[in-house]
Amino acid sequence: MTRTHRAVRPAPDLLAALLEGSGEGIVLCDADGVVTLANAAAVRLMPEVEPGLPAPAPLESVPSAPDGRIVTHGGRAIRIRTEAVGDGRLAWYLMDLNAAPRTEFLLEAGRRLSASLNPRRCARAATELAAGFLCDAAIVLLPPTARRRIEWVRAVSGRYGPEEGTLAAAAAAEVPGLTDALAGLRHGAAGQQDPGGAPEWLLPEGFGPAGHLLVLPLPGNGVPAGAIVLARRAGRSPFGDDDQRMARDLAIRAGAAISAASLFREQSAINAILTGELLPPDIPEIEGMRLAGRLRASQQAGAIGGDFYDVYLPDTAPGTAPDTEIVERPPLVILGDVCGKGARAAVLAGQVRHSLRTLLLLESRTDRLLELLNRSLLASPSPNSYVTMILAALRTAPGDHVLVDLAVAGHPPPLVLRGDGTVEEAAARGSLLGALKKITLRPVTVDLAPGDVCLLYSDGITEAFGGPSGREMFGDERLKEALATCAGMPVEALVERLEQLSTEWLGADPGGGRDDRALLAVRAGTGRTETSW
Repeated sequence: MTRTHRAVRPAPDLLAALLEGSGEGIVLCDADGVVTLANAAAVRLMPEVEPGLPAPAPLESVPSAPDGRIVTHGGRAIRIRTEAVGDGRLAWYLMDLNAAPRTEFLLEAGRRLSASLNPRRCARAATELAAGFLCDAAIVLLPPTARRRIEWVRAVSGRYGPEEGTLAAAAAAEVPGLTDALAGLRHGAAGQQDPGGAPEWLLPEGFGPAGHLLVLPLPGNGVPAGAIVLARRAGRSPFGDDDQRMARDLAIRAGAAISAASLFREQSAINAILTGELLPPDIPEIEGMRLAGRLRASQQAGAIGGDFYDVYLPDTAPGTAPDTEIVERPPLVILGDVCGKGARAAVLAGQVRHSLRTLLLLESRTDRLLELLNRSLLASPSPNSYVTMILAALRTAPGDHVLVDLAVAGHPPPLVLRGDGTVEEAAARGSLLGALKKITLRPVTVDLAPGDVCLLYSDGITEAFGGPSGREMFGDERLKEALATCAGMPVEALVERLEQLSTEWLGADPGGGRDDRALLAVRAGTGRTETSW
C-alpha cells in the first residue's frame, strides 16, 4: 500500500500565516524575477513590491552575500539579504534598521520594568525610560487612592533621579485627556493634547513651555494601572506615528508591571495579616520558671507549618462546677503537630490554638480539654483533621519547684532533664486526636526541682533523616544524649542548641524529606543561676 505523507509540504494558509507573522520583510520571486509572494512587512518597507510584477530595482541590485547590502529607500535604511531557494527562485529578506532603536528600547523596558515588584519603582522606571528615549519629561500618575489623592513620579531628560509627590485627584481634570486616561479609556480623549492647557504642576520647574503633549492610559489587569504623560519642549518635532507606537508599547508594559506589583503588594499585606495569626507567640515571663521555644517550618519559603506551640497565661474565670467561686487557672503550655505541611497545616494549627483558647473559658483540666478538642476535630468539615498534642499545666510549688501536669495525645512524650544531666522520659501517653470518638489518656504530673527542664518537642526532631549518609534518622536516643549535654544551660540556649544540632543533622540532605520542627522547654527556677553559665 502506498502512503501519502501530507505533512511534507506546509498548507498554503499555514505558510501565509507564518510569513505574515514575521517581523522581517520577505519577498519571493520566480526564475524570471517576478514577485510571487510578499508579506506585510515587506510591503510596508517597499510599497512598490507587488505579486505578479517584476522585483523592483533595490532588490535586483542586491548581491548574493551573507550580510547583503544596506540601501536607503523611502527615507529608511534597509538591510537587504538574498538567498537562492531552488529552481532559479530567489528570496529577499528586508530588515528596517530604523526600527533597531525601538527594539533596543522595548528590550530595555522589559528588563527594567520586570526588575521590581514595587509599584512606585515600576513607575520610576517607566518615566526614566520615556524621558531617555521619547520625550523631555515624563510623569506617571497612579490611580486615585481612597482619600482621593494621586501619587505621581516624574523624570526629566538629562536630570539625575526622578521626582515624586502627591496631588488631589481633582487636579487630573486640569490636564486634557488625563481623566479619561486614568479611567483606562483607550479611545477617549487620551492621545496627543494641546500643550497650552497643561497646568504648572505637570511640568518640572524651569522646563519652559511644552511644545507637544501625549497622554496615554496604563492598562492593568482588569482595572486601570494609572496614566503616563509625555512632554516635549517647544521647537522639537511632534510625536510621530513611530513615537506613538513606542509610547503605547511602553504604556502597555508599564501598566502590566505596575498592576502586577500592586497585586503582589496587596497579597503580601493580606498574607502578613494571616501569617501573623499563625506564627508562634512571644514567650511570656512567668514567675518561678523560665520558658523558651523554637519553631522551624519544613518549607523554606514560609515561616509557618503544621507544628505549633502556644502559652496561655493565667486568667480568672468561673470554675467548671455550679456554684463554684472564681478560681485562677494555671499557665497552660501546648505543643502540637497537625496532619500535613505548609499553609493548610498552618491553618489547622491556628484553628486548634484558637479552639483551645475558647475551651479554656469552660475547662482547665488538661485531659478534659483534649477530649473536648477531639470532639471538635471530629465535627470539622475539613478532611484529615488529625492532631497530636501535649498539654502542660504549670504550677509553682514550695522550694522553687514547678509541677507540670502533662496530658499527651498521640505525641512523643516529653523529656525531663535533671540538674545532674540525667534524662528521663515522662510516662504520659494518649490517643491521636481527630480519629476516634473515644480517646484514652494517661496524664501524669512531673515535679521539676530548680534547674530541671521539661522539654516538649515534635517528631520532626527525632524523625529527621540526615547524618553522614543522609539516610539515618536522628532518633530518640540521640536527642536524649544531646539534651544531657545541656545541663545547666539557660533554657534559651538549650532549645537553640538542640535546634542547631537537628539542622546540622539535616545538612547532608538540605532539600528533601524535611518535616516541621518544634521545641518548647520549661525550666524550674527564676533563672538567677543561669547568669554564670
